[in-house]
Amino acid sequence: MSLNKAVRWMSPMLLVLSAIPFGAARAADEAPAGIRGEILAGIKDAEDKLNQLAEATSEAKYSYRPSKEARTTGQVFMHVAAGNYFLANFAGAKPPEGINLEKYENSLTKKADIQKAMKDSFAHVEKALMSAADADLEKPVEFFGRKMTVRGMYMVILSHAHEHLGQSIAHARGSGLVPPWTAAQEAAAKEKAGKKPEGQKK
Repeated sequence: MSLNKAVRWMSPMLLVLSAIPFGAARAADEAPAGIRGEILAGIKDAEDKLNQLAEATSEAKYSYRPSKEARTTGQVFMHVAAGNYFLANFAGAKPPEGINLEKYENSLTKKADIQKAMKDSFAHVEKALMSAADADLEKPVEFFGRKMTVRGMYMVILSHAHEHLGQSIAHARGSGLVPPWTAAQEAAAKEKAGKKPEGQKK
């Protein structure tokens, strides 16, 4: 592959990487080495963006849904929280006392309660991941007929969180909200473009 072709091939990827918020990059830097750290960094990236969206979304827009068949914005956030507990349970991390996995997703509707639920669910997953011994990560589990390892289940949790991060971004855009990290990048780019070199007249 020529250098020019390589640059063209890498450009979209570099744009994606440059869009990662500083906080997410810092979380990745602080994560432990190896597969455990890589999974943790991916989960924390989704967590950070979901928490930003949950905070930026007004209480009224928690009931927004793009169609009558779709979940509301609040229900998407609660689906992530319930999914964290449900999937972690397959990895051996039982949900906290009082969490009913069958009813939890539809148990909360207020913004503050949903925000706390989502944060608590990510804390539960991350604590379980970091507490598991290396040998535990290799233990076999069965997930709806699919054989995998505990490590694989944490990768499912990562994938699930990012899947519904994408859904929540679509909800935000549909309700007229620009994702906070995108708004910050656009503001920074606008400010940079508006600055004139020293000595140049305005």
